Amino acid sequence: MARFEDLEVWRRAARLSADIYKGFADLCDFGFRDQITRSGLSVPSNIAEGHERESSKEAAQFFSYAKGSAGELRTQIYIGMDIGYIDRETGKAWLKEAEEISRMLHALIRSTKP
Repeated sequence: MARFEDLEVWRRAARLSADIYKGFADLCDFGFRDQITRSGLSVPSNIAEGHERESSKEAAQFFSYAKGSAGELRTQIYIGMDIGYIDRETGKAWLKEAEEISRMLHALIRSTKP
């Protein structure tokens, strides 16, 4: 596969990140907004960076960073739901997508390691 844009996991992570940015465009709690959007953005960014690396070991490391960021994102979604920043329906959909992205990353990491 020549391009990270061809990876389904990257496309889904980028879409989720964009949805999160849109969802928090008007939030005045800049600390929370900054943290959740950065962790969401980190997932597709690390997938892209890993895919562009020369070695399988480096690629797996960046895919692992992306998986960690997906866990961070899920934590922030739970907290956002608890404090009323994210409605339950949206939060559950984002959690489901983030969990699926984590599973896809796990498989990608396993297939990448030498």
